Amino acid sequence: MSYAITCPPVTTLPITGSPDVFPVRRIYCVGRNYAAHAREMGHDPDREPPFYFMKPADAILPGGSVMPYPSATSNLHHEIELVVGIGKTGRDIPVARALEHVFGYAVGLDMTRRDLQGEAKEARRPWDMGKGFDCSAPCSAMAPAHDIGHPEEGAIRLKVNGEMRQEGDLDQLIWSVPEMISHLSHLVELVAGDLIYSGTPAGVGAVERGDKLEGHVDGVGDLTITIGD
Repeated sequence: MSYAITCPPVTTLPITGSPDVFPVRRIYCVGRNYAAHAREMGHDPDREPPFYFMKPADAILPGGSVMPYPSATSNLHHEIELVVGIGKTGRDIPVARALEHVFGYAVGLDMTRRDLQGEAKEARRPWDMGKGFDCSAPCSAMAPAHDIGHPEEGAIRLKVNGEMRQEGDLDQLIWSVPEMISHLSHLVELVAGDLIYSGTPAGVGAVERGDKLEGHVDGVGDLTITIGD
């Protein structure tokens, strides 16, 4: 048997300190997981059950890249996030065992066509075209957990053209990494290669062509991209 068309390449992330790469299977994103961000988006930050949306694996954009300004929007927003890389497959994972399933961590951006997302919300339709478009998931190299541990606190921030836009701390996550993994694994089987974008702190906003975005998570790494034409 042969493929009828050219098989698409596997999306991968570099691994810090290793010649190996991390193959990306699925990208799950957790919505409204910082209280201040929930408030700025007009929602109650009480500890409601987490909810998720997805991006395609090939939405990954490596650090250092130019992100083409996407079509069909005039309101492209940044959302800086801690990214969790799953290294061990599991279903119905207990919170106490969840970190055993983590390969490592990265710094990511959930880029959002906010106008399209808003229109979808207003019409009670899915967010897919507001969230899951080409190059909408910039991501740094993966830092293995066996090297950096499992960060529970530390600064997470984003600068645009040198100006601080978003600033928070990982200890402000409404749902912790182990809780996210456990909850999501009761909905789907988490498979090695999956990524979880864990939510963004307050300060999201629009970017323009030519803007330079510099993201950082303490103990994990840095991510820089530029918005192109």
